[in-house]
Amino acid sequence: MKDLIVSEDIIPIGKFKAQASQLLKRVAAGARPLVITQNGRPAAVVLSPAEYDRMRERDRFLASVAAGIADAETGRVMDSDTLRARLAEHRKAAGRG
Repeated sequence: MKDLIVSEDIIPIGKFKAQASQLLKRVAAGARPLVITQNGRPAAVVLSPAEYDRMRERDRFLASVAAGIADAETGRVMDSDTLRARLAEHRKAAGRG
């Protein structure tokens, strides 16, 4: 995600309402988030769908890495020969062996 430009990317809700179509096109084209304020405080962040998908994928990846590290730290690991054998058993049981 591109960095927020404070002077351009933080706008009051009234401006967003008045220029929603134009601002949404800008978000989609520039991949920079748009912070919408209400009563001078941040109320929402608008992202392009592609940027949202990238963020979710990154979160899932980081969660998987954290789970793998936790497994390794607690000893829930196996060597590659054991893994191959278990996968072969699984394929055989599923009728793909």
